[in-house]
Amino acid sequence: MIIYKQFSFDSAHFLPNVPAGHKCKELHGHTYHLTIFAEGEVLKEEGWVLDFTDLKKVVNPIIDTIDHKLLNNIKGLENPTTEVLSIWLWKQIKPSLPALKRIELKETTTSGVIYEGD
Repeated sequence: MIIYKQFSFDSAHFLPNVPAGHKCKELHGHTYHLTIFAEGEVLKEEGWVLDFTDLKKVVNPIIDTIDHKLLNNIKGLENPTTEVLSIWLWKQIKPSLPALKRIELKETTTSGVIYEGD
């Protein structure tokens, strides 16, 4: 079974590697919407795959490091495209959440990425 939990955070960034004149080369921000998917068997005793409280204990401190921050100033996010940010989030979350199956990260209501690990 796959469960999911949604989070949101606000961050600013600019994309230093896009061509001159591209609007994303300038400083701007997004309200990101992050969905974390975890996979596992339903535990017989508890009746769930994973306690959502435990999932939040893993993800919230990571989000706190990027919420209301300039992403370019964070190690590993010097070119913070949504794709790069999703890989960075995966690397931060996966060690503490082995059941992690997929990350969906939206930078707008109509644009985003889905990342399922290496």
